[in-house]
Amino acid sequence: MPSRRDLLRQMAAVACTPLLTRAQPSPPNILFILIDDMGWRDLGCYGSTFYETPNIDRFAAQSMRFTNAYAACPVCSPTRASILTGKYPARLHLTDYIPGRAQWPTSRLLKAPFLDHLPLEETTIARALKPLGYASASIGKWHLGGPPYYPDKQGFDLNVGGTERGQPQSYFGPFQLPNLEGGSPDEYLTDRLTVEATRFIERNRNRPFLLYLPEFAVHLPKQAKPALVERFRAKRDPRNSQHDPVYAAMIASLDENVWRILKKLDDEGLADRTVVVFMSDNGGLAFEGGGKEPVTSNAPLRAGKGHLYEGGVREPMMIRWPGVTKAGSVCDVPVSSIDFFPTLLEIAGARVDPAWLVDGVSLTPLLRQAGTPRRDALFWHYPHYSNQGGVPGGAVRAGDYKLIEFYEDGRLELYNLAADIWESEDLSRKEPGRTAQLRGMLQKWRESVHATMPLPNPNYDPKKADQGLTGANPAPAKRP
Repeated sequence: MPSRRDLLRQMAAVACTPLLTRAQPSPPNILFILIDDMGWRDLGCYGSTFYETPNIDRFAAQSMRFTNAYAACPVCSPTRASILTGKYPARLHLTDYIPGRAQWPTSRLLKAPFLDHLPLEETTIARALKPLGYASASIGKWHLGGPPYYPDKQGFDLNVGGTERGQPQSYFGPFQLPNLEGGSPDEYLTDRLTVEATRFIERNRNRPFLLYLPEFAVHLPKQAKPALVERFRAKRDPRNSQHDPVYAAMIASLDENVWRILKKLDDEGLADRTVVVFMSDNGGLAFEGGGKEPVTSNAPLRAGKGHLYEGGVREPMMIRWPGVTKAGSVCDVPVSSIDFFPTLLEIAGARVDPAWLVDGVSLTPLLRQAGTPRRDALFWHYPHYSNQGGVPGGAVRAGDYKLIEFYEDGRLELYNLAADIWESEDLSRKEPGRTAQLRGMLQKWRESVHATMPLPNPNYDPKKADQGLTGANPAPAKRP
């Protein structure tokens, strides 16, 4: 019969066994590829017949592809802040691109005040994942404040290329960006970011990592490799609404670099334990000001960057979660950039602290095809005049219906997106009850997030108002 001491030793051994044999699996790596100004239809897998994106299309076939994915704002900085924090830009009071457009002397409304940086007290996804042992890097465009607010001050271990600027001075070297010096006049910025990204993957192959890769492409300036430009110039068809050869060449380079990064995951044996997200920060750039040749076309969506119509906020989005997402699956449920924060935290095994006031919901039920997140509506608040002709306004989507409120005059427009993706038939007068209901939801939401509203401009003179921009109302795309 064993002695009391022997029994105590056996009990201690049993108590320690789970710690020795039930090691927790390492959380997955996260690669987040964020494209700048890419429109909903700028990829082959979303219907483009001019741009060439075979590698991204192949990735889409391995992923869950979303057809109703939205940026939280029709311009860049606010959407980026929403991705990193899970909050609506209105709650963050970061509602325009930084530093924003100067006040128009004759516009009907004054420029609404907003923050010119992402506050350091916000919990970014990099900060939230750090306790789990994640190494993190932001490689590419930051555009969320100057040096005191750079990525390395916001929880990221490494910042490569991120500054307060919203676009590169040039896509060709030499590069004058943090940790991205040098580069010859023949080196392309999109290629260089991939080099830096693959180096980060190599250095952190043996620990979980968060690689936030906000590309500068395909934002202005329009610059691409000459050989690619000539290739697309040769196939250009003016009858195709997408026909800019330089923009097409920029997309082609981006597509090649997405392949290089995904191949690096394969080569390092990391693909099966890396969640990969692909998203754009706002709609494709149709016009920058008035009277210029469009950069891209978002048709059948209406308008583009800087507008609250679908062309300004609906985005290409894909998520590949190995072993979970079904290859080639398509999700039609409306989702938003505010949802990435809680989704990726849940995937990593972390919890959202209620004190963070996160607005997004976890998309893991959709990714698992096990249900739909509970949410009544999605909201937008853009109290600014955009460079692309957009005017201050807000929007709400509930089910298939979307209401837009224009702050200049209180005008309302209501659309059934399931029947009218073009946003060509305003139903606000035909369905006054629904219009009032959605407007009430939008007003209540604005109050809940303490949204800042624009004020009337005392110098407004309709006879001197900026023609072609103030009050601009882009026509819907032509139906086929």
